[in-house]
Amino acid sequence: RQVAFLKGSPPDLSELLYRPNSKDAPRKMVAQNHHLEKQLDHALLAGAEPAIAHGQAVILHTVVCNRDRAVGTLLSSEITRRRAGVPLDDDSVRIEAIGSAGQSLGAFLAAGITLRLEGEANDYVGKGLSGGKLIVKVPAEVTFAAEENMIVGNVVLYGATSGQAYFNGLAGERFAVRNSGAIAVVEGIGDHGCEYMTGGVVLILGSVGKNFAAGMSGGEAYVYDENGEFTHYLNRESVRMLSCSQSRDILMIRRLLENHGRYTGSVKAQRILEDWPRCAMSFIKVIPNAYATVVDQNMAEGKDIRPSPPPAPANVAVKTGDMLLESDDE
Repeated sequence: RQVAFLKGSPPDLSELLYRPNSKDAPRKMVAQNHHLEKQLDHALLAGAEPAIAHGQAVILHTVVCNRDRAVGTLLSSEITRRRAGVPLDDDSVRIEAIGSAGQSLGAFLAAGITLRLEGEANDYVGKGLSGGKLIVKVPAEVTFAAEENMIVGNVVLYGATSGQAYFNGLAGERFAVRNSGAIAVVEGIGDHGCEYMTGGVVLILGSVGKNFAAGMSGGEAYVYDENGEFTHYLNRESVRMLSCSQSRDILMIRRLLENHGRYTGSVKAQRILEDWPRCAMSFIKVIPNAYATVVDQNMAEGKDIRPSPPPAPANVAVKTGDMLLESDDE
């Protein structure tokens, strides 16, 4: 509410400074304890030691629950610290998890780590993804349609810089906000998708919410507009829509669909590939106007600054079970 004061009169701050009766201390009295010593990552660190120290590929199996937050983050920090910036080879550490993960699954996941969850995850999956590979898929025994159900929460891939992510279901709001380099596939998202995105590639195999691509200044988004409704949800202020007629766009979409299908077993990806090229006509490309201008300028000089399609997966055979360390040679 507005309060009028007479000129020269001191304001009455009694309501602002009022302290209600309470037994709570008015200042910090107890140090926070995040119980980091109990984090799942300590077991992962022990299992990943052959990879960290000697580059020997390992597979780790584990069960997660919603108390397990930021799975893979301490592991990534240790790999980065001990290897002095020298990344592991792809898939050097494969984590095969089952269950329902807490917030920030795979946050800042480092290159060389592949984290595959059979189950679901909360908000902030892949926050700051830093070269790792994230896969979240529905369990094989489910009877519902993955493409119609949530599998990851809000603000997925916030501020991701590099790496790949494949989500076998729907994501919540603000998917890939401020993504600056990650490549991702998801089967539908909520409002404000790709907001302030500056780089990377996002492939969406279903519907999007309102305000898509608001403030997007870089990167590319491909949307499967199966029902012809996408234009109603696009924020056109800084982006343009293009058809996916160029061979490079077709190659990118097909590779991401193939990878998504192999990594997650996605029924929808398989259905689109089986009805190609008819389905190819329903893909729309969203690209920021300023970024498109820079791409064109570089192409005129013989330089292609756009992201390349990721490699096809070499081997995606997996197991599930309790924590176990295996060698890829077994």
